[in-house]
Amino acid sequence: MTTQKKNYTLPIVMMFALFAMIAFVTNLCSPMAVIVKNQFGASNFAAQLGNAANFIAYAIMGIPSGILLKKYGYKKTALLAIIIGFAGVFLQYMSGWDSIQSFWVYLIGAFVAGFCMCMLNCVVNPMLNTLGGGGNKGNQLIQFGGVLNSFSAVFVTILMGSLIGDATKAQISQATPALFIALAIFAIAFVVLLISRIPEPAAEAEAAAAKSDKKDPHSAFSFRHFKLGIIAIFLYLGVEVGTPTYILQYLTSAADAATPGFGMDAGIAATLVAMYWLLMLVGRLLGGIIAGKVSSKALLTGVSIATLVLVLVGMFAPTDTLVTAFGFEGSTGRFVTCEVPVGIFALVLVGLCTSVMWGAIFNLAVEGLGKYTAIASGAFMTMICGGGILVPLQGWIADLSGSFLTSYIVVVVCAAYLLFYALAGSKNVNKDIKTE
Repeated sequence: MTTQKKNYTLPIVMMFALFAMIAFVTNLCSPMAVIVKNQFGASNFAAQLGNAANFIAYAIMGIPSGILLKKYGYKKTALLAIIIGFAGVFLQYMSGWDSIQSFWVYLIGAFVAGFCMCMLNCVVNPMLNTLGGGGNKGNQLIQFGGVLNSFSAVFVTILMGSLIGDATKAQISQATPALFIALAIFAIAFVVLLISRIPEPAAEAEAAAAKSDKKDPHSAFSFRHFKLGIIAIFLYLGVEVGTPTYILQYLTSAADAATPGFGMDAGIAATLVAMYWLLMLVGRLLGGIIAGKVSSKALLTGVSIATLVLVLVGMFAPTDTLVTAFGFEGSTGRFVTCEVPVGIFALVLVGLCTSVMWGAIFNLAVEGLGKYTAIASGAFMTMICGGGILVPLQGWIADLSGSFLTSYIVVVVCAAYLLFYALAGSKNVNKDIKTE
């Protein structure tokens, strides 16, 4: 008797699409801040509250998302997330209507959309891992999903920039095409997922547990490698977000500022920082190609070592040793050549390393968890709030030390922990716990 191998091509494609949507909607926040600042007269702080809502949403919704995933499975949780995301984006669109014109409606919409992003992350990561059968193949699918995630982030940034044009005249109505693209993809994804058949190991395990009179004495937190893994993802956000954030701060700050920088044109500096995100896209593509043959442990070990080397070079390379770069000069509106400290290029290259860290950490953290994967995914997503804690911490250290480069000690510590996790912390020492 032969067993027919199930074809999961359609659900894999849909998870890739949702991976892209996560970046599309999340990265709407920054250009939308330019719009709401002009249209509603918001302060710089208030204009960034849409961005802050994403971190807050993860911290609040991470565990509930895992509970939903455990109780109702991938499909129903994803469908609910899409409905919530549609409502969130539509509220942002409504906030610009002439009859409404409300900053608070926009903010509520951004917050609601943040809940959706958290829920979708809880679904797409473990589902791709499951569809790939775990191990290297599961990590490979997550890496390919990350490629589309990065591409979507680049696309929405360019799209919104072209739609906004003159920032002093920006209106939400100008962002309508981008908002409608998001709404359309949500609608299509809902219909396709509704008619798709996908494996539901978490829901099946929960149903079996419900029939049993025995209370499970274990949980995802019974596994040491998972507990160390969620710490790893918290610290990973410090590496991914902190590195480019303070490249921009260093390059644009005046030489005579309280925390002195390089005093470069903001347009040129932004071009260099954009290279970091582009390298993340390239790295995720390469990671997706090799992830099926290279273990997550080996991958995370290699990029953690490379990150440590590159950041240390960036911190201690002579700032008067300059190399030629190209960038878009905002004051003249043209591409020009410029000279920047050689250490900046080392920091930009960190983008190649961070590109594959997320998938590798997730894969290692949930490996062998079986029926506990759903709750584990929720806890995993909660720790994304690390980006909202470690990046300000790095800024505080820059203020205290009077040096942006010194503040990269935060990134060094984070990368050192990731290396520890890859080498030792990711080992499952709780194999005696039944997970089926």
